[in-house]
Formats: sequence, structure tokens, C-alpha cells
Amino acid sequence: MSFYPRIIKKNIEKNLFKGKVIIIYGARQVGKTTLVKEILKKYKGQSTFFNCELLSVRQSLEVEEAVMLKDFLGDNKLIVLDEAQNVRNIGKILKIIVDTYPEIQIIATGSSSFDLANKTSEPLTGRAIRFTLSPLSLEEIRHKNNLVGLNAELENIMRFGTYPEVFLATEELAKDKLDEIASNYLYKDVLMLEGIKKPAVIIKLLQLLALQLGDEVSYSELAMTLGINRITVEKYIDLLEKCFVIFTLRALSRNMRKEISKSVKIYFYDLGIRNSLIQNYNPMELRSDIGALWENLMVAEKIKKNSYHKIYANLYFWRTYDQKEIDLIEERDGKFFAYEFKWKKDKAKEPVEFLSNYANSEFQIINKDNYWSFVAGGK
Repeated sequence: MSFYPRIIKKNIEKNLFKGKVIIIYGARQVGKTTLVKEILKKYKGQSTFFNCELLSVRQSLEVEEAVMLKDFLGDNKLIVLDEAQNVRNIGKILKIIVDTYPEIQIIATGSSSFDLANKTSEPLTGRAIRFTLSPLSLEEIRHKNNLVGLNAELENIMRFGTYPEVFLATEELAKDKLDEIASNYLYKDVLMLEGIKKPAVIIKLLQLLALQLGDEVSYSELAMTLGINRITVEKYIDLLEKCFVIFTLRALSRNMRKEISKSVKIYFYDLGIRNSLIQNYNPMELRSDIGALWENLMVAEKIKKNSYHKIYANLYFWRTYDQKEIDLIEERDGKFFAYEFKWKKDKAKEPVEFLSNYANSEFQIINKDNYWSFVAGGK
């Protein structure tokens, strides 16, 4: 399979052999294993890869005794523990290794930030550097395809998403692969985390969220539709976020009485997964949800850009009770950047009320003709 260079690869390599565990989070199938194997290529004969989903590997790592751990790891300089959340007491194990053998570089990957972060946060305080890998970003695709090639791919990206194997597949194989990911991988960690006994409820919840893409979400209405309580809905949404399936955007409210303050929108990290959930892979000209797809894509790409380039910002949407709305507000460097997303080169009224109430703010419409600077590079 063709390898798309990942932006975080250089940042990971810069942080190797500094006495810290490198932890890479990301959903299953986004390319974590491919990424770490690319890094290992530079250290042939000095590195090894362990799949922590294998019982034999887990048993060898769960001894909690430094000499026995070193015996298992051998004389390798660089070691990858893939899907490390499967190892019992992984945080304590990693602490033993990094404290006893600081010359060994461990890279641990995990498909659940909830599970792996919970198991490593306290034991590895001050001992870990963490990264998150998402499905391919538009910036990563452009580096290989150039901007003309990327523009040609936009509609397919909005239909099938950017999971690496899906992106590189033919249309029919892409559908099959997405359905396989959705059926066999996507909820695996969610269901295991809390011992959830009714996976159908999780799937139904995701289908409801897929159908409400771009709209504000009511947890109470979701609970009523699903026949469960609101607290359970909130718990499931939190777990799905921590397994990198969805993410939430909250309303901005600072100084206007008319602002809606407690509302939330929910987006998908990958549009192919979203479309798989509702079994709608139709071309753009046959869709009624193209505006929501474009909005989701742009918000997800902004999150990737900020994460990969270490841009520290808060993201919100904005709405008032009299129906004035802005798709995305980015609070960065003491300023507010307001964005409205339009697939076509549509005009939108400047949000005078927002701009007058939030000093030092800017407004821009992002469409398929001017999106590149919004999704790529530095600020």
C-alpha cells in the first residue's frame, strides 16, 4: 500500500531518545501501525515491534519486574508496543522501563485515549510525550497529489473519507472497507471499555448523530428516541469521543444575553464512517446534506491542523436566540476568527452583531475555492 507521509512523523522523530515514552493515540485503521513501522525502518537491527493484542506479548509484558522485562525486550534500542492499552497495568510497566532503562525508547500506540490515558497518565507524569494521529489530512494528501489533485479528490473525500486504505481504494472497495471498519473496528474499544452489553444502542446513537450533522444536538431528545436516560447518552458520547469516532463543538457565550450558551454540535472525525452509518455514498449532485458534509470536513481539518502544528486555540460555534449563527469560532492569540462554510462560492452576510460585540475579531467565508490556507500549514 502506498504510504502517505504523516505530518507528525517528524515531530515524533525529534522527540526520540530524550528519556520519555512516546504515546500515539488514534482510532483503529488510521495508520498508526504503518507510521511506527516507517519510523522503525531507520533503526534496523536496533528495533522491534510488539502487537499487544497477542496474548503471548501481553503475558510477557505484565510481569512488573525490570530484569524480566528487559529480558523480553532484548537489546533493542527502539521498541514499539502497538495497541498498548491491552496490557494490564501498562502505565506501571512503562514507568518501570523508562526509569530503569532510560536509554531504551518506547513508542506505545493506543486506539482509545480513555483507556490508554487512564492507564498511563499518573504513572507517566513527566515521562511521556503524547501525539494524536487522525485519518489522512488534506494537507498530507496535497503533499503527495498537489493542490490540483487534491481539488479533484474533494468530492470523493466527502463521500468516503480519508482512512488510508479507504482513500487508496476503488469506489466499491472503499464502500466495503468502510463497512468493515464500522462493523468490526470502530466500536470495539467503546464496547470493551465499559462492558456495554447493547452495541445496537451505540450504533443507533451514531446513526442519529449522523443524521443531525451540522445541527445542534439535544441529549434529552436522543435519550427519548433511544429509550435510555440522558446520563447514559452523555456517557456514550464521551466514550465515542475518547475513541476518536466523533467530537463535540460547544457554543461560545461571553457577553451577550441573546447568545445560546449550553448547546452542542457533534461531528465525525471521518465522513466515510458517517456515510457508512446511514449507508449514503451518493455523489454530491444527488445529496441534500452537502452543506453539512463541507462544514464537518472543514471543522475536522481545522482540528487536525491545530493539533499537528501545535496551534493552541479554542473552537466553538456561535448562535443567538433570534437565529443568527456562525459555523466556527476560533479563539487564538487573543483574537476571534469567525468562519462560515459554503461549498459553493455563496455570499453570506457579515455577522455585524458578533463583530461589534467581540472586539478584535475577523470573519471569512470558506468555500471549495479558497479553503487551502484554512486547512494547511501554520497560522
